[in-house]
Amino acid sequence: MPVTTDAPLMQPPRPGSDADGTVVLDRKFWAATLSPLREAVLAAASAAGLSRDRSIDVMLAAHELAANVIRHGSGRGRLCMRVTARAVSCQVSDARTGAGPDLGGQRQADSPAIAPAQAAWPVEHGHGLWLVRRTADQVQVMAGPAGSVVSMTFNLPVATLPTA
Repeated sequence: MPVTTDAPLMQPPRPGSDADGTVVLDRKFWAATLSPLREAVLAAASAAGLSRDRSIDVMLAAHELAANVIRHGSGRGRLCMRVTARAVSCQVSDARTGAGPDLGGQRQADSPAIAPAQAAWPVEHGHGLWLVRRTADQVQVMAGPAGSVVSMTFNLPVATLPTA
């Protein structure tokens, strides 16, 4: 049975709340959990107030980052989404800092150390980060010996103020 650390979906915070925002999703992932991760990200983005199309952008960008962790990083990672009064932020990190599932010293069949080779797909490497940069309003990439972290921000729509 997969190990997850799901925080319940919450309503977006009201203006004037903590600048760091409210955590609406905090989930560990590996190859076998990408599909439920996409569903959870889409639901959290929609609940935060993003349009359907914009929520799909968040989900696709988060999937690309998670897939990069699986294919090019440690093979498992952690995704954390926060909502503020103005934006949805999503941070994806690889497991070199302990973000992966606790396997109790055992390797599970659905959590390989290296993702299995997929059937050939006619794309070139590098399109994942390109997609993230094209869809997110802000992107920050940090990499070092302890692992990699990519943070992306998607602005919430500005509320229309009533006219007098």
